[in-house]
Amino acid sequence: MNIVIGILLVGLSLVVGGVSGLALIRVLSRRKLAQAQQTSEEVLAQASAQAKEVLLQAKEEALKLRGAAEAELREERQEIHRQERRLAHKEENSERRLRSIEQRDNLLATRDKETANIRLQAEELRKSQLQQLEAISGMSNGEAKAYLLQLLETEVKEEASRRAKQWEGEARQDAEERARMILAEAIQRSANEVVAEITTSVVPIPSDDMKGRLIGREGRNIRALEQATGVELIIDDTPEMVTLSSFDPVRREVARLALTKLIQDGRIHPARIEEMVEKAQGQIDVEIQRRGDEAVAKIGIANIHPEIIKLLGRLHYRTSYGQNILAHSLEVAHLAGTLASEIGADVEIAKRAGLLHDIGKAVDHQLEGTHAQIGARIAEQWEKSSQVIDAIAQHHGEADTTTVMSFLVTAADALSAGRPGARGESLEKYIQRLRDLENIATSFNGVVKAFAIQAGREIRIMVKPEAIDDITAIRLARDISKKIEETLQYPGQIKVTVIRETRAVDYAK
Repeated sequence: MNIVIGILLVGLSLVVGGVSGLALIRVLSRRKLAQAQQTSEEVLAQASAQAKEVLLQAKEEALKLRGAAEAELREERQEIHRQERRLAHKEENSERRLRSIEQRDNLLATRDKETANIRLQAEELRKSQLQQLEAISGMSNGEAKAYLLQLLETEVKEEASRRAKQWEGEARQDAEERARMILAEAIQRSANEVVAEITTSVVPIPSDDMKGRLIGREGRNIRALEQATGVELIIDDTPEMVTLSSFDPVRREVARLALTKLIQDGRIHPARIEEMVEKAQGQIDVEIQRRGDEAVAKIGIANIHPEIIKLLGRLHYRTSYGQNILAHSLEVAHLAGTLASEIGADVEIAKRAGLLHDIGKAVDHQLEGTHAQIGARIAEQWEKSSQVIDAIAQHHGEADTTTVMSFLVTAADALSAGRPGARGESLEKYIQRLRDLENIATSFNGVVKAFAIQAGREIRIMVKPEAIDDITAIRLARDISKKIEETLQYPGQIKVTVIRETRAVDYAK
């Protein structure tokens, strides 16, 4: 019984628990369902609100797009209207132009007809007048033409004669101007430096005690040096130097080299002096040969005899009126070649004659006669061209000038010797002309500085930019040019350059 009762109680408890669980489940389900319904209602409300908002935005956007489209359509319609008006205006203009062209064509046609009629009338009148002229003059048309041609021929010949004289004068003037330009250009191309003329050389010595050693016992050293070189050694009270004097520049250079080596060596006695002089003579011989070869190479001529090349090298040690004779000979060769090329003469012969024109000066202290005569005699031994020999003999007017080459070499020699600054005797005038140029420029208001350059062929003028403007600078250049023309005498032309410069300076701090 207890077991049965227990089973029943268990069963009853299970039934009661199941019923209670079902009831609880139902309650919970109802709550969840209520919550779900509430949530769905809220979601639906939010969705409905968002949908309304989106719909409103879409309507607004559609209204905007519609307004923009309508505005664009209105603008397009207005543009179409404007284009239609322009087309209509163009059509009116075209029609107006067509009418004007038609009127012009009609007017031209009328004028052409009138012109044709006038020409016919003029032709008839000309024929009538011609017949009257023939009747009055008693000449036919052909005879009248012949008479008129004869008169015209006479006038043409007279006019041609006048023109020929005029052209001849102009040609002569142009030729003179051209010659001056050629000479000026030749001078500019061949300008060389000036070398001072000297007949003495100074040799420095370490101390005055060396003077006694150079003199030697009873003067044997100084006598040996003078006998070996042919140069006078002057030892005086001048401190720390001795002087070598001779009119033969080659001997003087040999003595200078030998004496310099003796002083450096310190062993001074007659035997050593002879040895040093012999070595110095060998050095000078090599230098003479080198100078002669360089001169021939600079001119660019060939087939020069070796003896003549040596004489050319000796000219390096000879000066005349402040000009180095070898440099002067090279300059004359260039000038003569330039002049020959301008007149169509033989350029190589001209250069050859110009280079050798003063060859006699290399030995004029050893032979009798002028250097032109000596040079001609030397050239006759080794030079084949008679034009070169004649140019050497005639370049100083000692013989009559007989060839074109002699004229060229004479002109080139005068140009080289007479150009500004070439010789000491004209150097002062040359410097004075440069000073006068600068003084003329600085005499004008507003000029700061003036510089004569290019051997006086150009003057550059610096002006104050605040006082001289661009227009005034042009006028100033012209005024200075006129004053130079009125005041100075000069070869060729002088270029006047006015420089006006403005500078702005500031500092970044």
